Amino acid sequence: MRFRQTRWPLEPTAVLWMAIGWVGFALLPWYGIEDGFFGLSWLLDGYPFDIKFAPALVLALNGEKLWLAPLGSLLAAPLLLWGRNKSDPFFGRLLVIVGAAGFGWLLFQGFAIGLHGWQFSWLSSLFGDLGDRQFGMGYGALLVSGAFLFLLTLGIAARGAVGGDVFVVSSIGFVVAVVSIFIFMPILMMLANAMQTDDGGYSLVAFLAKLFSSRLWSLD
Repeated sequence: MRFRQTRWPLEPTAVLWMAIGWVGFALLPWYGIEDGFFGLSWLLDGYPFDIKFAPALVLALNGEKLWLAPLGSLLAAPLLLWGRNKSDPFFGRLLVIVGAAGFGWLLFQGFAIGLHGWQFSWLSSLFGDLGDRQFGMGYGALLVSGAFLFLLTLGIAARGAVGGDVFVVSSIGFVVAVVSIFIFMPILMMLANAMQTDDGGYSLVAFLAKLFSSRLWSLD
């Protein structure tokens, strides 16, 4: 699927992913549901105002989980492309920035804030005690992350990658994202944990000591 000239005031594919992102951000529970992915009891159990089932927009408007608020601004940013042609360099540039920033921020806040607040000691040192926490991501986060990923790939295609073929660029982007999140990221987290010292800091010496520990390599 290559870019074609249209008379739409805003590229339909961009509109589609914006809409999907806003459904996830404004309508669906942001955090995971205890009943499981296919459980629907949340519809009759305090949704949408209960913090456990609330969409990110409701949380942010109520002054909760304010680190999610930037995602809404980024999802609205493609409206700046209204009336611009896909061949306009600003079109691809903006979508790349929005997609990368949104996807990156979503991952960062997800790993930086956990059940006990800040997950990294340097964030505690920099900002102090968070006084809040968050659970695993749910329906809303899934749709928003997908929206940012495919806005990014749409922007990359608009800038001429793979001859401007949106489908191919999106497929490559999806595969890279899945492999990175489910293979490379766990490995990096495992290595980071191996470098962690007893006081919460990080040390290459500690990593090497663990790597060459006799308890790791001994057959006894």
